[in-house]
Amino acid sequence: MKAAKFDEKFDAGESVIRELDLRKAHRPGVQAKRVNVDFPAWMVESIDRQARRFGITRQSLIKLWLAEKLGQR
Repeated sequence: MKAAKFDEKFDAGESVIRELDLRKAHRPGVQAKRVNVDFPAWMVESIDRQARRFGITRQSLIKLWLAEKLGQR
């Protein structure tokens, strides 16, 4: 199907799901990228205490805090 026809169907509110190959679908910009960060021991201990309070991993807590901070822009 040509893009123009696809757009017409979508704009008309018709379902276009059958026209998509969902095996190849992905959300751009959400691919994981590994970074290494060195923290002082006291900071890691503090992060670990907070993570235990919330019942989540250290990595999850750091991601949560960074997402909150970056969302404040």
